[in-house]
Amino acid sequence: MALALNHPKGASADILLYGATVVSWKTATQINPQPTERLFVSAASARDGSKPVRGGIPVVFPCFGPPTHQEHLSLSQHGFARSSIWSWDGAIHDADDKLSVTLTLEPTDAIRAVYTRPFHLAYIVTLGQFELSTELRVKNMSGSNIYPPDNLEFQALFHNYILAPSSEVLVTPLKNITYFDKTESTPEGKAAPKVETRAGVDVRKFTDSVYEDAPQSYDVTWPGGGVEIKTSNLKDVVIWNPQTEAGGKMGDMEKGGWERFVCCEPGHVRGFASVAPGLTWVGKQTISVVHSARRHQ
Repeated sequence: MALALNHPKGASADILLYGATVVSWKTATQINPQPTERLFVSAASARDGSKPVRGGIPVVFPCFGPPTHQEHLSLSQHGFARSSIWSWDGAIHDADDKLSVTLTLEPTDAIRAVYTRPFHLAYIVTLGQFELSTELRVKNMSGSNIYPPDNLEFQALFHNYILAPSSEVLVTPLKNITYFDKTESTPEGKAAPKVETRAGVDVRKFTDSVYEDAPQSYDVTWPGGGVEIKTSNLKDVVIWNPQTEAGGKMGDMEKGGWERFVCCEPGHVRGFASVAPGLTWVGKQTISVVHSARRHQ
């Protein structure tokens, strides 16, 4: 099932209950009044709930990449949020010229089989005329019922697939930020910190870089277009594109699909976020369309 948000001024967004994945976001600009798709979704991606969607905005929780935390070792890569059925209460809220919908996820029998910590996730997607916001709220439910109080440690990330020409797109400002290059061939290489020297980060080759303590505000631009991503409480950002080297090996990646997107993924993935019993952690991003040329070299 997909939920549709339709803004009175033409913007729209579609969200699947499976994975709470945003699979479409269309908006115009002040210069071009025609709503245009801003997210990439692979034509070869499964839509039957058999595996996570390749594209859009998947939600990563409670681990990013292969699990490393002792409590996450039974989980698959990127955790279970993007492959679980979320709940919707049937309401779409209209306020301040914006539409929003809230989806929730709590432990199911399938989740409990691989993850024993109690939690409540609320995911709020908000559509404006020229922007889309996603907000993840993670509540630690320990200390109630049969669960003793204990801090909840996790990673979380919004895996944005921005529709863009990968040969021309640049992400800024990341110069002088420490990052870890996951395309390195050895564990030692992957773990060795590097410092970004480029004013604009490109993805013309296979790129999988995790920037630590990043600015939390990013321009993703290409000739004639772009988006701005502003975040809150998401200290890291991942820049990813598999290019032919890795993309050609993905069964759910359409042929040449890597030429049509860049992943700019805000999250908390270096180390673990921690929330005390009964409290809630909130991470948020707002993606806004760029109305005029904003190019960095």
